[in-house]
Amino acid sequence: MDKKITVTSPLLPSLEDFMPYLEKIWESKWITNNGNFHKQLEQALCDYLGVRFISAFTNGTLPLITALQALRITGEVITTPYSFVATTHAIWWNGNKPVFVDVDPMTGNLDPDLIEAAITPRTTAIMPVHVYGNPCETEKIQAIANKYGLKVLYDAAHAFGVKVDGHSILEAGDMSTLSFHATKTYNTIEGGALICRDSETKKRIDYLKNFGFAGETEVVAPGINSKMDEVRAAYGLLNLKQVDAAIQKRKEVARFYQSHLLNAPGIRYMKEREDITYNYSYFPIFVDAQQYGMSRDELYFKMREKNIFGRRYFYPLISTFPTYRGLKSASKENLPNATKMADEVICLPMHHDLSREDLERIIALIVTHHK
Repeated sequence: MDKKITVTSPLLPSLEDFMPYLEKIWESKWITNNGNFHKQLEQALCDYLGVRFISAFTNGTLPLITALQALRITGEVITTPYSFVATTHAIWWNGNKPVFVDVDPMTGNLDPDLIEAAITPRTTAIMPVHVYGNPCETEKIQAIANKYGLKVLYDAAHAFGVKVDGHSILEAGDMSTLSFHATKTYNTIEGGALICRDSETKKRIDYLKNFGFAGETEVVAPGINSKMDEVRAAYGLLNLKQVDAAIQKRKEVARFYQSHLLNAPGIRYMKEREDITYNYSYFPIFVDAQQYGMSRDELYFKMREKNIFGRRYFYPLISTFPTYRGLKSASKENLPNATKMADEVICLPMHHDLSREDLERIIALIVTHHK
């Protein structure tokens, strides 16, 4: 049996480097509640990402929920069906109504040209997603938000370290959220973050993620418990030291895929732009069954038979799940581009541990279908 090739592999700090950090935590007996490593990580992330204010969380979903609270969002939120379910679950948990708008067929991002038609008197916010780390058209989206007095919250779970013209994509909108899940380019095992624009907003976010406490006996808001602990903060500090090398390896993997799939009939991948600094979180391909001679699912299961594990990400669309499919905006007729992408996508294995032999096996399986 061929060696198993996984779609992702976590970036892990060495145990040798991690042990001194754990010894300090054990010595201090301070394992959560805004400890020393937590504070260090927030500052280190600000420095690395080029943002002024960041609040670390225990996972990537709770920043979305908290951001909607911090921005006091009510009513309807315009968003995308082509994302992980946490995007719209956060809207639902806050008692708001997601309104789905179709995506650009080339990027998978929310199509700004379709947003205005979805705005109603109940619309209060737009929640786009930087899909696969591809930056949204932030200027167009902000212009619409300004015109109608809407807040903009970016789900930037895939966009760690991504820049446009040297500026962090996380600076766009009113807030941005990150995921530090084990599957991401940068991880803290589980974790996430919320990026905001000013110190007062960060203070409110920090209250909300700690039960609303503003002091020992003062509770200023109905907050939740979503703080990051010291063990994961220490782990995150170590991973920050090696994430650039991991991104460079991912870039090399992407270049291999690009060069070998360039002329593969029926296989499309997303083209890069020179003004964008990517993090190479994912490498999605889109399978045109008629040109390729095999459907996406046929290729996907053929890969699995050969112990190569891609992922149909994002499939199915969020809008097809029971919670959302009754919404008028969830109809397939409203979402033709997102539906087509969901039916054609496979994210190929993409991580720093892939060998040349692994990559050659993957490509050979995909392209030999035409020989």
